[in-house]
Amino acid sequence: MNPRRKQRLTWVAILVIGVSVATGLMLYALSQSIDLFYTPTELVEGKGKDKQKPQVGQRMRVGGMVVEGSVERDRETLEVSFKITDIGPEVTVLYQGILPDLFREGQGIVAQGELIEPTVLKASEVLAKHDEEYMPPELAEQMKGIKHVNPNKVEEGEGQ
Repeated sequence: MNPRRKQRLTWVAILVIGVSVATGLMLYALSQSIDLFYTPTELVEGKGKDKQKPQVGQRMRVGGMVVEGSVERDRETLEVSFKITDIGPEVTVLYQGILPDLFREGQGIVAQGELIEPTVLKASEVLAKHDEEYMPPELAEQMKGIKHVNPNKVEEGEGQ
């Protein structure tokens, strides 16, 4: 083989190996920062067909409904503890901070944080979902000329 071709081949091989190593390191770094989404049932029973459970210390998002009567607030600090569920087991969420305005018992939420025990999540962020029927009252009045009625509240005299 021509020495000049051999030198070019060596440089091309070094370049390909360098790009491969850089790509591998980037993918590894990205895999460490991925927040997987779980429901409370998937968190407790495992996710997928092989029922793989998350490890303690793993970052994740857990979504479900806030269990009625489970919200406990510390009067001294902004610490809040509550349970969420879907159709099965309950998961405890610990959060320090101000909860969203739409947060309430019986409401759907997504909590993002770190798993500190198999069924306890220390949340760094809590997102409250609003009802798909929701429309700001001002917009409803402008669009329809009627007062907006919350579909979740039954008025007195109805359904009794």
